[in-house]
Amino acid sequence: MAIELESARLRLRQWREDDIGPLLAFYNDPVSESIYGAGFTRADIWRRIALFVGHFQLRGFGPWALEEKTSKSFVGHGGLWFPEGWDDVEVGYGIAPEHRRKGYAAEAALCARNYGYEIGIPRLVSYIQPGNAASIAVATRLQAKPNGEFMMHGKPHTIYLHQKP
Repeated sequence: MAIELESARLRLRQWREDDIGPLLAFYNDPVSESIYGAGFTRADIWRRIALFVGHFQLRGFGPWALEEKTSKSFVGHGGLWFPEGWDDVEVGYGIAPEHRRKGYAAEAALCARNYGYEIGIPRLVSYIQPGNAASIAVATRLQAKPNGEFMMHGKPHTIYLHQKP
């Protein structure tokens, strides 16, 4: 069974089939489209969730579904991402439009970062597109520092290096 975590307001939990609808809405939001691309279908999201679940199986960690503890509402996704061929494990996060600007991204990222260092991952980063002010603010709030550049999907991303707590 894959690990689940909790923060003050969030449950970082495993994925369920009923997350397809909320995750589809997240990916088809204009802000998300500018980061992840456009035109996701339910089948695409089903495969994305299967990818997240498989990541846990292969790596022992991965991106969690984020859920408000009080309302049980789907908030977004966040966690640790390390696809084949990458040099570093990424602390990633994405928050559904109706839950943005509540501090959930920083809360989830802090929880995931601390867990990553706790299990012995030697270096954690976040890859952020220049101009993504919200993600830069989250990384800065967690005291991550710019540390080079990474090309992803043909776009430059700044590497933000997370400090150990």
